[in-house]
Amino acid sequence: MNTNARNSLPFLPYGRQMISDEDIAAVVEVLKSDWLTTGPKVSEFEEALAKFCTVDHAVVLSSGTAALHAITHALGLGPGDEVIVPAMTFVATANCVVFQGARPVFADVDRDTLVLDPGDVERKITKRTKAVIAVDYAGHPCDYDALRELCESKGIRLVADACHSIGGSYKGRPVGSLADISAFSFHPVKNMTTGEGGAITTNDAELAAAVRRFRCHGVTADFRERMRSGSWYYDMVELGYNYRLTDIQCALGLSQLRRLPQWIQRRNELANTYDHLLSEYGLTERVRPLGKAAYEMVHGRHLYVVRVPAADRASVFADLRAEGIGVNVHYLPVHMHSFYRQEFGTGPGLCPVAEAAYEQLITCPLFPAMTDDDVARVVRGFSRAVRLASSSGGVIEPGRIA
Repeated sequence: MNTNARNSLPFLPYGRQMISDEDIAAVVEVLKSDWLTTGPKVSEFEEALAKFCTVDHAVVLSSGTAALHAITHALGLGPGDEVIVPAMTFVATANCVVFQGARPVFADVDRDTLVLDPGDVERKITKRTKAVIAVDYAGHPCDYDALRELCESKGIRLVADACHSIGGSYKGRPVGSLADISAFSFHPVKNMTTGEGGAITTNDAELAAAVRRFRCHGVTADFRERMRSGSWYYDMVELGYNYRLTDIQCALGLSQLRRLPQWIQRRNELANTYDHLLSEYGLTERVRPLGKAAYEMVHGRHLYVVRVPAADRASVFADLRAEGIGVNVHYLPVHMHSFYRQEFGTGPGLCPVAEAAYEQLITCPLFPAMTDDDVARVVRGFSRAVRLASSSGGVIEPGRIA
């Protein structure tokens, strides 16, 4: 186990998977079976995931990015189309639009929660807009009622990038059932894992069928389907990719899904402990947690993100890392990345709320195996780091990216 240079405590990452003996047994069982891929565990995992999200269809894919790409393909996006995406997200949310030759249009985020601002979405809609991709940043569900009303009034599709929020809910409805189609990621730092992997969920049979073809080269039947029918014949009806998920990974996913509710509960307990200790240590003016919306929800708590004064962020980050606390930053707004600045002419001032927030953000360790003592260690680290920081102003002020 890695330890840090200043003390003998183990390195505390911002996220990590939990693998149990049951997970290992489930994977070994598949390894001993006749099917390692395109076998029965794939459909079994899909059925369990659809039931968990209370939707008609789930399709698993090789990554969250593959899921997003498959969605943009299934929606028929192409050159001349625009898709509104939040500035505060991982690049894959916008890249999946570019993969199809369409144009991502960046909308700003809510100042407190950093989820997509429906008001700015409305301002960015044009006659070319075909879809909105809402991102449940850090696990906080977006305001889907407001977004759905807006999208339906304009005749555009609503997509949920729920890669942070599986296991959460919005007004009593589970994440995965809140948009026309939703995407999940099962990367090891996410709320549950298949190693690498992703999925889509939807009630739209045509979208689900399009995603199934797309993940398997655009052909009409995979190997197991041909085995069941006793046929050799298949037809490639469109250009697709090899975005399949293996039975090995699906077995792990099935085992993990059973424990997801208790993990979401523990993630929220840890977040509450962070909130309490930051207040108890008197840090909330200089280490401020993100806000929560007033509407009813269960936060997925993929990330626990705080704001610090922009002038202090670099020194606080470095000091925490030196103490073996694996803080991170999520994210540099997508429109500020070199590719988008060069290819689409984006830059500073486009989404000022996201830009200012970025300069202040620090992601804290959060995963179900953490203890309350681990949280206290992080908070003590913040207490020490902000005292050492060079900034003399005690409150969080807006910043700006140059």
